[in-house]
Amino acid sequence: MDMNRTHRGKWRGAVLAVLLSAGTLTAAAPGAHADGARTETPVKSTSPVTGVTESMVRVKVPLPESAGPRPAACDWLSYLRFRSAAGPAASADADRILIAQPGILEGAGAFDSVARNTVERAAEQGRHIEFWALDRRSNCLEDRTGIASGDQHTAVDYYYRGKQVGGRTFAGFTGNAQLGWMAKLGIEQTVRDQYDLLTAELPSQAQRKQKVLCGGHSLGGVITGYFAAADFDGDRATTADAGYNQCAGYFALDTTVSTSLADLSGSIPDETNLPDIGLGYGVVQAGLDSGVLPRTLSAPVLLNPETMTLLGIAGLGALDDLEGEADLPRYLPSNLNIEATNRFLFAKDTAAFLSGKPAVKDFRLTNAAVLGALLDDNSVPLAFLQTSVGFFDGGPIADKSFPVANGGDRQAGPYGTAYKAIPDRPQGPLYTWRNYDRVDDPDDPGYRSADGTPFTGAGEEVTDIRQLARSLAEQPLDFTEQYFPTKLVTDLQLATSPQVKKRVVHPEGLKANPVLTVLAGEGLLAGRVPAELHPVIADGYQHLDVLTAAPVQNDGRPEPVSTALAGFARSPRQQP
Repeated sequence: MDMNRTHRGKWRGAVLAVLLSAGTLTAAAPGAHADGARTETPVKSTSPVTGVTESMVRVKVPLPESAGPRPAACDWLSYLRFRSAAGPAASADADRILIAQPGILEGAGAFDSVARNTVERAAEQGRHIEFWALDRRSNCLEDRTGIASGDQHTAVDYYYRGKQVGGRTFAGFTGNAQLGWMAKLGIEQTVRDQYDLLTAELPSQAQRKQKVLCGGHSLGGVITGYFAAADFDGDRATTADAGYNQCAGYFALDTTVSTSLADLSGSIPDETNLPDIGLGYGVVQAGLDSGVLPRTLSAPVLLNPETMTLLGIAGLGALDDLEGEADLPRYLPSNLNIEATNRFLFAKDTAAFLSGKPAVKDFRLTNAAVLGALLDDNSVPLAFLQTSVGFFDGGPIADKSFPVANGGDRQAGPYGTAYKAIPDRPQGPLYTWRNYDRVDDPDDPGYRSADGTPFTGAGEEVTDIRQLARSLAEQPLDFTEQYFPTKLVTDLQLATSPQVKKRVVHPEGLKANPVLTVLAGEGLLAGRVPAELHPVIADGYQHLDVLTAAPVQNDGRPEPVSTALAGFARSPRQQP
């Protein structure tokens, strides 16, 4: 144990040094031109998947002068590069490259497990592939310094109490008034960024067409659809630059490759500050330009930079001491935002939410139980944030009836399909966490809802909470996306407007290449994808599980998402 902690401490110190030197946000001169600058920094990991090498790549691709003033870091594009440790060092020599667009409010770090699993699975088949997990440009605003310290208390002090780490002071969470340059970060800039990154990293169009598979998770499937249909040289007659000619195939993870948001019902909570699209494209754009409309997507509870930072901090505690008793709920500062989030996630019923009693700090929880409460499908009532990492243990459990009661129609929707549960004894026993691979073991109490329904079973648990903690706390690029551009969603919701329709220059590109569609069995699209897409179904998976699932499942079989991706990388073809 001590050796592991020493190893993690050295790794985190190295990451902190990288972030302090490479991630500093300074004023950038508008209209800077690309100078070919590129950095690649090795990323050390405690992942049990050891045959994979990871690095963080940053390529300087400045925004146009019209974007206006922005931090210097925002003139760079970043991605996590995962490759076979036994494979070639140069991407151009890889057998295949998968490039993945993240979903809404999601960063490159979320692809950590599926990327490693896919690269390793391909290597077992004699193929050396790469997986590039993209960070959207707006993630340049995130400061990982506190998380990279490796210490939970240090991280809390850095982000919420103004204390320094390595001589650096947190500048605070960026407000709407400082985000004028983000008013133009819509679908056009997003797909242009992917094209510019691809052409910078792989200059040969013929090579891109042969080796690159383009795809994404959730909203990333829609972005991939727009990329496939895009034209990048302004001449419809020339097609070497067309999006579909940069890819040998497409992959969709709990999404579809399309130019419509219709399939992703539930991926954008109603509580967000998304403007009314009935205003029309011109009015919405004017509102974003002026700042009257919010330039980033957020909500008062959980979905904002301040509270999403807590996920990485919770991951730190679980990574450091999974079974140790957590003090995070009591160590966090008290403010309206954090208090509302704690009540939303840990209220047994409406009365508890309104009164704040009992509060999460009134329960004894291990670090694993805290993280499980934040992201497990039996706890968090937001489907697009759910994973299947196990279940509470160690004491009496009750139904969580807030914000909705258990029972009734359990079809996929904004709250997910799983029954919600919560510890039921404040000031009582130490509540622990039963990891995904220990559910239904002989010592499992087999907790049930008041109506007799089991809260969970081995077939519904697929993600290792230790590895989820690692993805949240170890990665130099965030698991979440703190500053999601509102314009990206409003563009897609206004897809029939002339200003957005003109971006679909090559609609035939959507069907120009083979497509692999992989769906979470209990995810956002469960039962709603046309059969002609022949999707691969990952049974028991929730929306995030397609990214976070363990390499070996409870039935002893290899993880199905990465297995399907590795097979597709070996031989892209339309699903039968």
